[in-house]
Amino acid sequence: MKKFINQVELVEDQMIQGMVKAYPQYVRKLDCGNVVVRTEKKEGKVALISGGGSGHEPAHGGYVGTGMLDAAVAGAVFTSPTPDQIYEGIKAIATDKGVLMVIKNYTGDVMNFEMAGEMAQMDDIKVAQVVVDDDVAVDGSLYTVGRVPCACRARRGCRCRPPSRLRQARSRACPPPGLCRDGWRRPWCARCQ
Repeated sequence: MKKFINQVELVEDQMIQGMVKAYPQYVRKLDCGNVVVRTEKKEGKVALISGGGSGHEPAHGGYVGTGMLDAAVAGAVFTSPTPDQIYEGIKAIATDKGVLMVIKNYTGDVMNFEMAGEMAQMDDIKVAQVVVDDDVAVDGSLYTVGRVPCACRARRGCRCRPPSRLRQARSRACPPPGLCRDGWRRPWCARCQ
């Protein structure tokens, strides 16, 4: 056996529900899809949001908590979350200092987060973004690097503004720790059972 799945068509939703049931003191799920936010809303500091396709857990919801992300948005397996889901996450965590979107350098994530950011700006929410290289699992490629380079800056109360070249370079130079025994497989793949 390689995985525990109750129903393939509900794998993303059940993954989020399980996390929320296990840690209700830390995270809650919004009603608008697979969006997880901190139970205790941050005030007076920049809020952080990230996300992407499911299948990289705990890359998104597992990093929601004090000193890390304020919200995470999970799409379907290997599929970016929708702009509407991201927008709801931004609205739920927005502070007077703004929201910083930490976006993985994947075309769908960049496009959908940017659309959600534009929607939030139309509601007068301050939004900035940093695009970080994607996925420690592809060592040596153009897309190897870290996910949450700005969390400690936001926790210290730094302003929400577009990232400088230095912060972009820092995100490229700080790979996250990671370990995997085997590659991830689609849950509906019969030969992967």
